[in-house]
Amino acid sequence: MAKLAHSMIRVIDEDRSVDFYRRAFGLEIVNRIEFADFTLVYLAQELDGFELELTINHGRTEPYNLGDGYGHLAVVVDNLQAEYDRFAAEGFTVGKIVDFKNGNVPVARFFFATDPDGYKIEVIQKGGRFQ
Repeated sequence: MAKLAHSMIRVIDEDRSVDFYRRAFGLEIVNRIEFADFTLVYLAQELDGFELELTINHGRTEPYNLGDGYGHLAVVVDNLQAEYDRFAAEGFTVGKIVDFKNGNVPVARFFFATDPDGYKIEVIQKGGRFQ
């Protein structure tokens, strides 16, 4: 059986991105591998072992075109309103809180935050299928 290991995104500024993911989601650097043309930085929490891999291509200064194929990362939190308020206080870019339903059946309660490179992260209230 396969186990999910990581998701990778390309970023322009390592320090700015590490700072965002540390302050927003409590991710810390668990490994950093420097190559001649690029650097890989692995971020994780102690909770589950899943990692976010940041790829920094040396010399890249222009933002990446995220295109129409990228979806989003998602995280689950215990108190959505508290996290929303914290994100806003931190000055992070956040969308409105959404109560997502299928007809009258609740599916999820969430908001999206945007990282410094424009990637969307869905922040979901813990409950139901989102544990």
